Amino acid sequence: MYVGSQKGAKVRIELVEYNETSFLEKEADAITYSFKFKKDAVTWLNITGVHQTDIIAKIGKFLGLHPITLEAIADTSQRPKTEDFGDYLFVLLKMAYYSEEKKELDVEQVSLMVGPDYVISFQESENNAFKQIKERIREAKGKTRQMGSDYLAYMLIDAIVDNYFVILEQIGEEIEQLEEKVLENPTPEILARVYRLKHELLFIRKSVWPMREVISNLQEGGSKIIRKQTSLYLKDIYEHTIEVIDTIEIFRDMVAGMLDIYLTSVSNKLNEIMKVLTVISTIFIPLTFIVGLYGMNFDYMPELRMKMAYPALWAVMISLSLLMVAFFRRRKWV
Repeated sequence: MYVGSQKGAKVRIELVEYNETSFLEKEADAITYSFKFKKDAVTWLNITGVHQTDIIAKIGKFLGLHPITLEAIADTSQRPKTEDFGDYLFVLLKMAYYSEEKKELDVEQVSLMVGPDYVISFQESENNAFKQIKERIREAKGKTRQMGSDYLAYMLIDAIVDNYFVILEQIGEEIEQLEEKVLENPTPEILARVYRLKHELLFIRKSVWPMREVISNLQEGGSKIIRKQTSLYLKDIYEHTIEVIDTIEIFRDMVAGMLDIYLTSVSNKLNEIMKVLTVISTIFIPLTFIVGLYGMNFDYMPELRMKMAYPALWAVMISLSLLMVAFFRRRKWV
C-alpha cells in the first residue's frame, strides 16, 4: 500500500547497463523488459514514482525481495535505514531539494536495492540529482565503468549527501541577507522568513541525522556485497555527513541568534518611540497647566484684560518648551 503524497503522475523506468567496454542506456516502456539483465555487466534500474505499487510488486517477485523491503519502498514516511538480506542490501535515504511547484524545501525518499551485479533505485519524483552519475557512466569518466554495483551505490549515496551541501549553501546565503535586514528593519515579514528557515533546518536535520548511522552500518556492516575498496569511499561519505550535521547546527544557532536580535531590535524600536512620546508628554504637562489655569471661570483675572496678555502667554509657553528641550538634550535624553 502506498503511503505518502504523490509527487508525480507518470512512472518512469530508466535502464542503464555498463561494463568496462560497453554501455547501454534506455527508457524502458515495460517492466518485463527491464528484468532482462545483461551478464558480466552492472545493471542500474532507476524508477521514478512509487505510487504504482504493482511495479514494485513485479520487481519484488522477479528478484525475490522480502515483503518488508516492498512495504518500506511504498511507505515514504520511513526513517533512513539499511538492512542486509544476504542476497541484496536495502538502503533507504532522504533526499532534500527545493520544489519549483511549492517554492519551498521538500524531502523525498530514495530506496536502493544493491545486489551483486545490479542496483535498483526508487525515487518519488523526477529531479537531476543523479544526472552527473549518468554522465560519468556514459562518458566512462574515472573508474566508474571498471567497478561493481557497490561502487554505483556509493555514487548514488554520495550524490544524495552532496545535494545537502547545495541546499545548505542557499540557506547560508539567505541567513546572511536576513541578518542585515533584521538589524536595519525588523518587520513581521522578516520574522516569518526566519521562522521558515528554522523549520527548514529542523526538517533537514531529521533527514540527515539518521543517515550517519546508515552510512556507518554500510561501511562496517561486513556485507558481502560491499567490497573492501568501496568501504574506503563510504568513509568519505560518512565524514561529509558529519560536516552537513555540523553546518546545520551552526545555522540553527545563527537563526536562533537572529530571533533574539529581532526581538531586541523591536524592543529597542519600541523604546525609542516611547521615549519620544514621553518627551512630548512631559513638554505638554506645564503647558496644559498654564492653559488650564487661564481657562478657569473667575471674574477677577487682571491678565485677561491686558492687551499684551495673549502674546505674552504664548511667549512664556514657547520659551518654556524650548528650555525643556534644551535641558533634555543636555542630559542626552533625546
